[in-house]
Amino acid sequence: MLIVNPFATATSPAGRDALVHTLSAHFDLDVELTTHRGHAFELAARAAAEDFDTVIVHGGDGSVNEATNGLLDPPGTSDPSRHRPALAVIPGGSANVFARTLGIDPDPLLATRQIIELLDAGASRRIGLGHTDDRWFLFNTGMGMDAVVVHAMEDKRHAGKAATPARYLWTTVTSFLKQAGSSATFDVEIPGRDRIVGARFGFVSNTSPWTYLGPREIRTNPTTGFDTGLGVFVATSTGVLRNLPLATRLLTQADPKAHHLFRDDDVDEVRFIAEAPIDVQMDGDYIGAFRDIRFRHRRDALGVIAPPATA
Repeated sequence: MLIVNPFATATSPAGRDALVHTLSAHFDLDVELTTHRGHAFELAARAAAEDFDTVIVHGGDGSVNEATNGLLDPPGTSDPSRHRPALAVIPGGSANVFARTLGIDPDPLLATRQIIELLDAGASRRIGLGHTDDRWFLFNTGMGMDAVVVHAMEDKRHAGKAATPARYLWTTVTSFLKQAGSSATFDVEIPGRDRIVGARFGFVSNTSPWTYLGPREIRTNPTTGFDTGLGVFVATSTGVLRNLPLATRLLTQADPKAHHLFRDDDVDEVRFIAEAPIDVQMDGDYIGAFRDIRFRHRRDALGVIAPPATA
């Protein structure tokens, strides 16, 4: 099954027709276009129920997240022994973090050829996923700053503005300056560690990089990967002067360090607790404001069509 989000940033009717033609020449293909939020979830769930071999998603990270949650049962009831279709991704969004992290070419037509070659060669592997009580995530989630940025970008997209790297950067800078005066904080609990009090923003990663700024990788937790536990990156200050050196280290791919930063690249569980609801994003989609949210890790949760993992 090929699931296409026709509204994704980098999709077009001509490009979609070209990749459908190419895939149909090699495989028995069921093509489905999403029409509403949650539709990729519904289609992937049908593919799992009807024993499809593979689900290919052509869209952004939000569509891929939806499809993944459709392929798998909720984390609390998921049966790892049950056969599921493998997941493949042809990038169609603005960032395409998950596909790029898997080693998939960012160009949709080149990615289509790559997926065909991988399928012909039987090149699949299993990766770990992060999750809350009821939802899986592929590459990152977070409370505070990044969720504020995602929320602001969603508002701009709904207003008809394109999700360009420059707009993401500008939105991040302006949101950071606005949040610097906010008093909203939360605490962080990690089993076996002292409680972190007064966090201003926190990222939880399932792999690295955390995201991309155009071609540049941003690595908050450099040694986190699909075969490790979760990466945690928590800052207790949004002060501009305190965070400029940290931002520089992230942009230059230096090891992220700061006195106001807690970082661990391999934990099995982390919990964020706030007195008042704070914005949360997951795989680049705003999912709401929460006072208490727990993230866990499940190894070998999903089969993907992708090149072998690099050391």
